[in-house]
Amino acid sequence: QVQVVESGGGLVQTGESLRLSCAVSGRNILHLGMGWFRQTPGTEREFVAAINWNSSRKSYADTVKGRFTISRDNAKSTMYLQMNSLKVEDTAVYYCAVRNAAAAVANSALYNYWGQGTQVTVSS
Repeated sequence: QVQVVESGGGLVQTGESLRLSCAVSGRNILHLGMGWFRQTPGTEREFVAAINWNSSRKSYADTVKGRFTISRDNAKSTMYLQMNSLKVEDTAVYYCAVRNAAAAVANSALYNYWGQGTQVTVSS
């Protein structure tokens, strides 16, 4: 059984940083694309960042480009999201997602496994 577990969320003030982690078990992520999505109450889940299987391609939503950095360590079966210069509008539940394919994509429908989410709250 594939398990996807996010961690690292919390309550911070504007301008501060958080590092989210996503640990995957039950399947080798070596050749799988992965991504981060976020969702606030009353909204659809939106794309944040994606990374392909070997970290050669990364993509970011315009809203986070320059502030967030996605990375992965396949040997540790873990993906990360470094979130700097956090803004109030970054407040959301952040979800880790894993594909059954290698590319970095922004469409949530192209991901197959999802974590339970971790809450990020940014206060002013």
